[in-house]
Amino acid sequence: MGRRGAAQAAGRRTLRRRDPAGAGRPHTVDAAEPARRQRAAPRPEQLHLVQDPLRWLRSGLWSTLVFATEIDSKDADLGPTVEAVSKTEGIAYATPPRVSEDGQAVTFTAFPTTGYQDEATTNLVHELRDNVLPRTTGGEQVLVGGPNAGTIDAAQQSGSRLPLMIGVVIAMSMVLLIALVRSVTIAVQAAVMNLLSIGAAYGVVVAVVQWGWLGPALGFPAAMPVTTWVPMMMFPVLFGLSMDYQVFLISRVREEYERTGDTRVAVARGLARTAKVITAAAAIMIAVFTTSLLGPDVAVKQGGLGMAVAVLIDATIVRMIFVPAVMELCGRANWWMPGRRTPKAALASPTEAAEKARV
Repeated sequence: MGRRGAAQAAGRRTLRRRDPAGAGRPHTVDAAEPARRQRAAPRPEQLHLVQDPLRWLRSGLWSTLVFATEIDSKDADLGPTVEAVSKTEGIAYATPPRVSEDGQAVTFTAFPTTGYQDEATTNLVHELRDNVLPRTTGGEQVLVGGPNAGTIDAAQQSGSRLPLMIGVVIAMSMVLLIALVRSVTIAVQAAVMNLLSIGAAYGVVVAVVQWGWLGPALGFPAAMPVTTWVPMMMFPVLFGLSMDYQVFLISRVREEYERTGDTRVAVARGLARTAKVITAAAAIMIAVFTTSLLGPDVAVKQGGLGMAVAVLIDATIVRMIFVPAVMELCGRANWWMPGRRTPKAALASPTEAAEKARV
């Protein structure tokens, strides 16, 4: 027997026990297996988490972080990397590395002490990626994945794309509004007012969902992060609805201004003739969006709440108060357009124009 065979024989012992089928055959047991199981077992301070599933879930043991990297051979040693990860503050336990059958990759998992939705878990992922792994021997090429890391990456990508999407939506809406009403000032006012109503909706969603203000009353049992896709979905929908209300109001105001030449009279009459239409349409949309609070999906509730609040603010405070007030303050500057001539009716005095309008 060679040295390799002797080493294998020394590490194994043979036991004879009854086979379930009834035949007593020698059964080889790996003597090193108990030691490996002992190393893979949770530490004593983590045993209570296994015994209490609810505490297990809250502690983050279901929010596993998966580490993976390519290797050249099955003899690659990731022990220092696993040890560094397990000693990182916020990690409860890290499993031993496992090599794939083809010997091309190795993986191991780690369990954070914080919950899936805790901000500390996000900070932990960044700490592992930015500081722990790059400073560990063999950890430079190790990738961090899993449910937590995937959610964090998706949130970062959405956040980085959100300003671009906002800019494109605003630019396109301004171009279309300028082509419709032939006024740069009106287009700029509409963009600012729409951003105001949408920003207020974002604030309400954060206060209710993330801070927990009136959360239980609105169907949110506990404070939680805002779902990644909700802000990106809310913005184009709400901007489109706000622009609809703006077009309803401005088109009527423009008609009155071309008839009278008086901004104050045009705004008053335009608002009086469109207020009922705008508020009725807004009431329908608010009722539709509010029904989402009756469903079980938390993400859908967040979107419905934000849209209902945005439409409510836009159709009342913004569209009925702010827009008329700003237009009256701007006066004839509302209709500024490079190369545009002033309408003939606007050359008449406001009193004469008002009298002609009454006739």
